[in-house]
Amino acid sequence: MIPLIDDSRAFPAAPPPDLDDPQQITSNDWDAFRAVERMTNHWNRPGWAPGHRAYYWMLAFPEEPELIAQTRSCQHALAGLDMDEVPHDGLHITMNKIGSCADVDPGTVDALARLADGTLGGGFEIRAEPMAGSTGAIRFSVTPWTPLVELHAALHRAGQLAGVPGGKPSSLFRPHLGILYNNRDRHAAPVIDAVALLRNRPSVALPVERVDLVELRREERTYRWRVLHSLALPGRSPFR
Repeated sequence: MIPLIDDSRAFPAAPPPDLDDPQQITSNDWDAFRAVERMTNHWNRPGWAPGHRAYYWMLAFPEEPELIAQTRSCQHALAGLDMDEVPHDGLHITMNKIGSCADVDPGTVDALARLADGTLGGGFEIRAEPMAGSTGAIRFSVTPWTPLVELHAALHRAGQLAGVPGGKPSSLFRPHLGILYNNRDRHAAPVIDAVALLRNRPSVALPVERVDLVELRREERTYRWRVLHSLALPGRSPFR
């Protein structure tokens, strides 16, 4: 497996010491969030001009009732922060960036899907854990990381074979599941205090049985996408 490295381009900059220990993962996420002094506007991101679209790999969870209920409950509790809610049918974990639609032609996207299909290992289960955040969002920690990092690395290898631009390397991958996007510059302390009150919520099990190749776009202040290819992760593979 690709080792994760410390790097300020990732959040948290330092990965957890153990990629399979829920306590170490959630504590590492929370400690990083507690150290944030100011939150930035998530939507002020370079490269997202009006009309921009890009190809990504992602894991989507549009029909997981426990996750949806937990998300809505947390969003309601944090409504006073006036952040932008992720709709229940938009809950996802972003995996790999493939490239801008302007830079990658549809034929290459189809070839990438063919290269990846059957090379990604089996399905597995993760958990959406107590909440934390980043400089631009509120999100669930997810555990364990090992199967997610292995999937990211396999998708990255397929991207290299297909010759797509790609995004961050697997060594900088930090899996998470966002529920609120911060929409302005603000002091982080009140947000951290509000999120701290939700950290006693139970975790939620999530099956990972497919990975989607999507064309991602923005609609107002939310993400939407069109699924181009959906690859099954057959069976179950044990955590390593």
